[in-house]
Amino acid sequence: MGNILADIRLRIATPADAADIAEMSRRLIEAGLGWSWTRQRVEHAIRNADTLVMTAVHDNSIVGFAIMDFGDETAHLSLFAVRESFQRQGLGLRMFEWMKSSALTAGIALVRLELRTANLGARAFYRVLGFIETGHAVGYYRGRENALRMVLDLRKTVKR
Repeated sequence: MGNILADIRLRIATPADAADIAEMSRRLIEAGLGWSWTRQRVEHAIRNADTLVMTAVHDNSIVGFAIMDFGDETAHLSLFAVRESFQRQGLGLRMFEWMKSSALTAGIALVRLELRTANLGARAFYRVLGFIETGHAVGYYRGRENALRMVLDLRKTVKR
C-alpha cells in the first residue's frame, strides 16, 4: 500500500458536503449525545463567512473534516474528525496545519476547543499540536458528559 496521504485532497466544503459531514459528526463525535450538528447546521456553517469548513477527500469520499469559527483574535475549533481507517497516518496533522495556516492569515491569536474528557486519543492528538488544557466544563455535552477545554496560542507557534 502506497502513501495514502498523497491521494487525499484538502478543500473548502460546499453545501453539497453538508450531509456527509453531519453523518460523520454523528458517528465519530456526537455518538451517544444526540445529534446537534445536523445537515442544516453544517450547511449554515459552510455558508457563514466567519466559519471555515474544510474537508479531506479520498476517492470522492469525505474522510475527514474540520469546522472552525473565527472571531477577531480567537477561533473556536467546533468539530474535527478523521474517519477511523484514515487515522494515525498523518492526515489529522495535515488537516490541522491547513486550518492553522488559515487562522494565522486571518490574524487569529488563540484557537480554543472542547472535547469529551474521556476522549484520550483526541486529548493526546491536541497536545501534540501544542494545545494546553485550560479547564473543564461540567455537563457540557447535553448535561451527560463533561468537556475538557484546551487552547493553542498561535503567537507561540510562529517562528520569528
